[in-house]
Amino acid sequence: MLTRNIPSTGETLPVIGLGTWQTFDVAPARYPLLKEVLETLYAAGGRLIDSSPMYGRSEEVVGDITSSMPEQNDFFYATKVWTQGASAGKSQIAESFRLMKRKVMDLVQIHNLLDWHIHLPYLRELKEEGKLRYVGITHYQDSSHDDLAKLIRNEPIDFVQFNYSILSRHAEKSLLPLCADEGVATLINRPFGEGSHLRKVTHLPLPSWAADWGIDNWGSFFLKFILAHPAVTCVIPATSDRQHAIENLQAANGPLPDVGTLKKMVAYVEHAN
Repeated sequence: MLTRNIPSTGETLPVIGLGTWQTFDVAPARYPLLKEVLETLYAAGGRLIDSSPMYGRSEEVVGDITSSMPEQNDFFYATKVWTQGASAGKSQIAESFRLMKRKVMDLVQIHNLLDWHIHLPYLRELKEEGKLRYVGITHYQDSSHDDLAKLIRNEPIDFVQFNYSILSRHAEKSLLPLCADEGVATLINRPFGEGSHLRKVTHLPLPSWAADWGIDNWGSFFLKFILAHPAVTCVIPATSDRQHAIENLQAANGPLPDVGTLKKMVAYVEHAN
């Protein structure tokens, strides 16, 4: 799988990870299906699993399933703090460690910038103590890109997570270039517009020229568009379906579209009806 460097350390990270919003908020009866997804991710070279206390049982489900896998210590575990106040933040972070069964967490992000000025100093303390490897911030709306940018300019941040897709390209204007300039790794959420992009093209065939770029499914089409931007470190599509995971992971292999092809991709999808 294609990898890109985390700028603050130079560590390489595979460019396709796994989101868990809604898809991992399930009862134990569905664990076998989700284990297949994680095994598929790992076999393809993917490592990052992204969760949050906001996602119901997702953290616990990730911890339960990965703890039974021989590859459990090879994954890159990312979660978030999503609460107000210092005491509540410390308690929630400790609970995330417990649920995900981690003594050291790879990445904790401040979810939607909630009380970031309170949580950021504590995350840095955990990093200095060796309990946390990376610190990040997140949001999912274009309207918050300026706030993310302001923090990146003024605070030392390892990761920033935000929305970017073929039909939601606001991040191209300044946020992605800023991350490249400031040496901040990027995690991309909502790559399919929460499924709306896929629904828009479900009745259409892939354009014939997509095959030139190793694209044979719509998931790979949308993800290759995102990965073509050099400031993108990792994309985190969420799925609980093994076949969808396979299709998503294909985007990390083979050539990435050139500038001319990216324009054709946008035009093809924008004119779909």
